[in-house]
Amino acid sequence: MNVFLNKWYKNHALVYKILLFLVTTLFIVYLFPKTGKFRYSFEKGKPWQSENLYAPFNFAIKKSNAEIAKEKADIENQSPLYFEVSTDIEAEVLSEYTEVFNQVFVDSIDYNFKKQTLYNKGKSLVNKLYATGILDLDYSYDDDRSVILATSNKVQKELQYGSLYELSELRSIFEKDLDNSISEEVKMKMVSIFFDVIKPNITLNKSLTEKALEEELSRISLTRGRVEKDQLIVSKGQVIEADQYDILSSLKSEYESQVWNSANYNWVLVAYTLLVALALLMLLLFLRKYRLEVFLNNIKVTFIFFNIALMILLTTLVINYNSQHIYVVPLCILPLVLKAFFDARLGLFAHVLTVLLLGFVVPNSYEYMFLQIIAGMVTILTVSELYKRANLFISVGQITFIYIIAYFAFFVIHEGQLTGLKLETFGLFILCGLATLFVQPLIYIYEKIFGLVSDVSLLELSDTNTKLLKELSNKAPGTFHHSLNVANLAEASANEIGANAMLIRVGALYHDIGKMDNPTYFTENQSTGVNPHDELSSKESAKIIVNHVIKGIEIAKKYNLPDRVIDFIRTHHGTSLVYYFYMKEKAENENVDISDFKYPGPKPFSKETAILMMCDSVEAASKSLKEPSSTKINDFVENIINKQMESGQFLNANITFKEIQSIKKVLKHKLANIYHLRIEYPE
Repeated sequence: MNVFLNKWYKNHALVYKILLFLVTTLFIVYLFPKTGKFRYSFEKGKPWQSENLYAPFNFAIKKSNAEIAKEKADIENQSPLYFEVSTDIEAEVLSEYTEVFNQVFVDSIDYNFKKQTLYNKGKSLVNKLYATGILDLDYSYDDDRSVILATSNKVQKELQYGSLYELSELRSIFEKDLDNSISEEVKMKMVSIFFDVIKPNITLNKSLTEKALEEELSRISLTRGRVEKDQLIVSKGQVIEADQYDILSSLKSEYESQVWNSANYNWVLVAYTLLVALALLMLLLFLRKYRLEVFLNNIKVTFIFFNIALMILLTTLVINYNSQHIYVVPLCILPLVLKAFFDARLGLFAHVLTVLLLGFVVPNSYEYMFLQIIAGMVTILTVSELYKRANLFISVGQITFIYIIAYFAFFVIHEGQLTGLKLETFGLFILCGLATLFVQPLIYIYEKIFGLVSDVSLLELSDTNTKLLKELSNKAPGTFHHSLNVANLAEASANEIGANAMLIRVGALYHDIGKMDNPTYFTENQSTGVNPHDELSSKESAKIIVNHVIKGIEIAKKYNLPDRVIDFIRTHHGTSLVYYFYMKEKAENENVDISDFKYPGPKPFSKETAILMMCDSVEAASKSLKEPSSTKINDFVENIINKQMESGQFLNANITFKEIQSIKKVLKHKLANIYHLRIEYPE
């Protein structure tokens, strides 16, 4: 058990990477469509680019959504309406009519004939209305819509909706049927009688009508025709007309159908998993071979995988919502972010892999991949200094312009003309460009979550008005001035060999903040001429000098300085000796424990930390130069850096002899300028 735990502990970083690799792979596969993918791309009205296509199996030609929608609309307009008729209402209305009529028109001897005629006219109108029926509501159906009337005795009668009477048209019918031979007063009384007694006798049977409609809709066929196996579908170079397009779409849907048996489904999952795993494995191998520092840092590897998965997630969500809006996703944020925290090569490599993975998800995958890869290249080539806001805006404008140009070219290739060019798509590219500007706050969020450092933060930290640097200038002004000089030397050296100049400048500014704890114990802060080391033993003095590294780390963590900056504090003396006090102790005591006079380390492990060690030592020791000359400075720089090399301080740093020689040259030139040396002319 202990052996297993020890092995687990030793390989926990590798185990974590394997788990991260598996989880990311499964997550991306989960986002992919779980179907087969049709191998051909085609568009209506465009030539067929592939070889002659024959039907690989028998399949039905599916109707388009528009065709099915039209059939549904026709059925909905033609489906019969079912109404129920109440047969008792007509008799009730006639009885009430007689009663109300006799009440309104009082009987008289000389009026008998006219009254009877008027009564009969009204009765015939009532019979006419109920011969077809009166609706209880005004329904908004077409007049030619088929209607089936059913009575309680199950007797059915079919007629058109327009033949039924609606309540809203009764007044006009009453007034039209009452001729002008009667007075206006009598006519109004008759109309009033009708409104008092007339009742609707026809009601819509909603459930029966809906049931009949559902039955009709269920009979709609989703297919029209059938294609037999080995039948020629389309020839190479043939323009895809509507019929071929429908057949190809049907074949594609068969491939991508969700109705898969479990064996097919599992094979699709296995295939997707293999391809995604292969892509992510290439990324890990790239990191291991060319970015070992990143590969060994699990947080950084997690950060890269997280961003790739995030871009795929966003794109998948947009496609599921509306694939027309696919270009709104600001995919160029990925290379921007990775370049800000790492470098351009890693950013482009990860971007290309992400685009390749998205090729399984997006429509018109070739066009999409071409656009995104070109845009990613432009992003890497144009964004040089992300901390300068103007640069970001200019780069985003260039990226948007490239999107528009490339899309325009693809459209012309596909269509052969400018007719039908959608300006809305250009608007999507502009929105994508605006969304890319979100990279600035996103970088800040990532810095807080993952503890990474970008050039934007480095620029903020390089401001000498920050609280920590102001405190350093107040408590240890000599150290502050020394740090500024070291920063200038280190920045110039970094530019000479292509190292990160911004990072090394910040590291140089903060590398000696530990001297704030006991500033007077360091010669650059001893303005009174009193040296407190005179009252201490060599071992005690060495301990105070060495402790400024430990104190510096404590202060840096208190002020939440990034780990990349703290690395400069830890390594700027490496494992070198506090030489002066070591030799002093050795002169007094032969049995000296050398570990009491050594810095705790570690040794510099990057170009930047190695440069800082050289510049710090040279700048500090240069104060002791008396009557400096070009020869003295050259020998002085050579001597200091050669001693550091001999003691193995740069063994862990990926810096070459050639780069060290270039740094020596820069330091000699800079020191000569500092001491205002002139060319020594021969007498």
